[in-house]
Amino acid sequence: MKTRLLSLLIAGVMTAGLLSGCGASEDTQDQSDSTAQSDQSADETSSDTEANTENTSDGVASDGKTLVVYYSATGNTEAVANYIADATGGDLFELEPIEPYTDEDLNYNDENSRVSQEYADESLRDVELVSATVEGFDEYENIFVGYPIWWQVAAWPVNQFIENNDFTGKTVIPFCTSASSGIGDSGQLLEEMAGTGNWLEGVRFRSSASEEDVVVWVDSLGL
Repeated sequence: MKTRLLSLLIAGVMTAGLLSGCGASEDTQDQSDSTAQSDQSADETSSDTEANTENTSDGVASDGKTLVVYYSATGNTEAVANYIADATGGDLFELEPIEPYTDEDLNYNDENSRVSQEYADESLRDVELVSATVEGFDEYENIFVGYPIWWQVAAWPVNQFIENNDFTGKTVIPFCTSASSGIGDSGQLLEEMAGTGNWLEGVRFRSSASEEDVVVWVDSLGL
């Protein structure tokens, strides 16, 4: 009888030890799975961050406040500026000469017209604006600058705005309208005039540019 009780006691002890060992193994496996899941989550988060960085590394400040500045002689550039403002949710600012250009002033075929004389004599191109500064300018990160093309350069009424503002830390995107001429070096010349800012390559729109054309371009910037 004693022998039987002793056998049962030994068997019970061995069974308890075996169950205890199995429990420890399960705990270790759970911790390993938890660690693996944690590492995987970290990797996924890292990948998402890198993807987001790549998507916004095109030079444009993603989600930054946008300003659309423009000078328009005949309304074509104004139309494009409005399309850009609608597409970006940006604010509009029109550059207005103190002495507005009349139709006669803009007669390029008349060598005595105002614009022809200004083209012939660069000292006459210092066009005074009603305002060359924008309230809260420091808050804007993306600045669109629009103008018509005059003799392969930006219409000079934009010059005072470019010269009077500091574009440090801002992305500047030039755009122009023209019946036939391309944007040429107009954006680069404005960049040199400004001396500050991250200037992107500009784009030219035909005089009758559609809203769809403008929106496609704006979307390509990744704003």
